[in-house]
Amino acid sequence: MTKTFRTAIIGATGAVGLKFIECLERRDFPVSELALFASAKSTGKVLHFRGRPHRVLPLTKDSVAPFDFAFFSAGSSISKEYAPLFAEKGAVVIDNSSAWRMDPAIPLIVPEVNAHEISKHKGIIANPNCSTIQMVVALKPLHDAARIRRVVVSTYQAISGAGGRALAEFDEEVRSHVFGDTLSKRSIFPRPIAFNALPQIPQKDAFLPTGYTVEETKMIEETQKIMGDSSIKVAATCVRIPARNGHSESVNVETEKRLTAGEAVDLLKKAPGVLVSETQETYPTPAEISGRGEVFVGRIREDATVPNGLHLWIVADNILKGAALNAVQIAERILST
Repeated sequence: MTKTFRTAIIGATGAVGLKFIECLERRDFPVSELALFASAKSTGKVLHFRGRPHRVLPLTKDSVAPFDFAFFSAGSSISKEYAPLFAEKGAVVIDNSSAWRMDPAIPLIVPEVNAHEISKHKGIIANPNCSTIQMVVALKPLHDAARIRRVVVSTYQAISGAGGRALAEFDEEVRSHVFGDTLSKRSIFPRPIAFNALPQIPQKDAFLPTGYTVEETKMIEETQKIMGDSSIKVAATCVRIPARNGHSESVNVETEKRLTAGEAVDLLKKAPGVLVSETQETYPTPAEISGRGEVFVGRIREDATVPNGLHLWIVADNILKGAALNAVQIAERILST
């Protein structure tokens, strides 16, 4: 008889929470009981899992009960307060916020890259930033073959990464441009996002004394932690663009050992979770890969300005592989060991 597991989702009504539910169902995760938690304004909503209705419960300290797995996507403050409580009750917490990512005692996991670190958890596992996840999945086979020394990445991040209200603001801006509708007060983006590009993620209080944004610093620090190599130099510029879903990245890599573009293609074709466009013309785009769980890599070419350089174009669904799917894959790895 297949063993099943009591599972909780915290932040169940958000974009990632809903995707957690979808991933658990599509991947036939062995759930015996599913409990959905969200903020007070979402309490009482009904969501469906495997054809059965599940009423959303309020998250309070009294509602913390024994679970086998608890998937969190409710923001850092909720994770800091409640993740330890669920872990103390016996759950493996897989947290999608930034609360625990850089804690040296908490594994930061992308299964295709550092699954061997999962066993070090003490009840909490951190899910990386969406932009970091897709990049390191593509970098891992190149690093193993030729040791990466430096990465320069520019991201082109979809609006869905800023949440449902951001998508609504974008839609309102588009209607204002096209139909002349009155635009209400902007609440998510500091400047117009429709037909524009904003090198500022997140949108408020994003810049650090270094000049980098919080998002860029996450990519730098998380890449080194996940790859297990603090000597990898990373420079990042993160940009929000008016794509609805799916993050894209232009990634320039310098390696110790030379890799030709053909060798890089061959390595990436064998890499787990990667789909490669072998010709320059068949590059992936966010509109085409939205809803897919793989990391797509195209425009693979050599950089003639350095001895050992490569350019990559990397695209992935930021809500799926960049969040919910990666977390579920972590849980699946735990079950398989």
